[in-house]
Amino acid sequence: MTPSDRGPGPGPDTLPTLVDGVLAGRPRAIGRAISLVEGGAPEGVALLKALYPHGGRASVVGLTGPPGAGKSSLIEGLALHLLEGGARVGVVAVDPSSPFTGGALLGDRIRMQSLFLHPRAYIRSMATRGAMGGLSAMTLDAVDILDAAGFDWVLVETVGVGQDEVDVAGAVRAVALVLVPGMGDDIQALKAGVMEIADLFVVNKADREGADRTVADLEALARLGGDRTAPRPVVRTVATAARGIGDLAARLDEVLGRLADPETAGRKAERQAASRLSRLLAGRFLAGLESREFWLQRVQAVAARREDPYTACETILKEVLC
Repeated sequence: MTPSDRGPGPGPDTLPTLVDGVLAGRPRAIGRAISLVEGGAPEGVALLKALYPHGGRASVVGLTGPPGAGKSSLIEGLALHLLEGGARVGVVAVDPSSPFTGGALLGDRIRMQSLFLHPRAYIRSMATRGAMGGLSAMTLDAVDILDAAGFDWVLVETVGVGQDEVDVAGAVRAVALVLVPGMGDDIQALKAGVMEIADLFVVNKADREGADRTVADLEALARLGGDRTAPRPVVRTVATAARGIGDLAARLDEVLGRLADPETAGRKAERQAASRLSRLLAGRFLAGLESREFWLQRVQAVAARREDPYTACETILKEVLC
């Protein structure tokens, strides 16, 4: 266990000293900050409020893709490449939660061992806690903390992909969709889900049979996604052999440069802010409602079919907003 893995525990840290520690990039302070937020401590919100103005500088990249695509190996290789260039790199690995305990496997701690002791790297595994999109709300907070801590790159690995698993787009500047040869018609099935949010495609394990076909399929779909003015890059990698990692880093630089256009960046920032505010408001709104008597009354009325859900919803909104 590294210092960054330990929970907050007892200690003399006050909010100002913890904020100063995060801004100075100290691993212990970063670990304590993320643990406060992940544990739902009231101090966590105050901490995030203080850190938020100091963010917005990191190149935040999300890597998503089906289980077995080699995302962890790819992130490890990419992080090592960036570290060799002198960058500071943070990694947030989102692991699946148990539906019964809420706990996560946290296997990325094992799979990325080569990064743990590097002085300019920081890794944190976080549980999805049932989030449908492969990201928990606290992942956004962890990214904010690493951003404020001065990391040049923050790499976010999600659990997997699916029709609804597009939350990663709301947390990062660019999305890399990692696929492997042999997916066949699965690529077509992904079109209505994550294909639109990808800014770059990665065909990992490209030494396998069928890689050329997968690349060709992706290149044919590279313009999918609304108002994109340029085809999205398709990069071949073999992460376990460190092949194609330099090309991936270069293409990510190109994509981030293109997305940094003020008009494009402004629109995306507004969409992300709206999404984040909506989630926070929805969560707090529901948490507040569930303690109200009229909420229980509406629930009981709908359960007994004395009232339909739509009328109940309208009644609740009138009660709260008027």
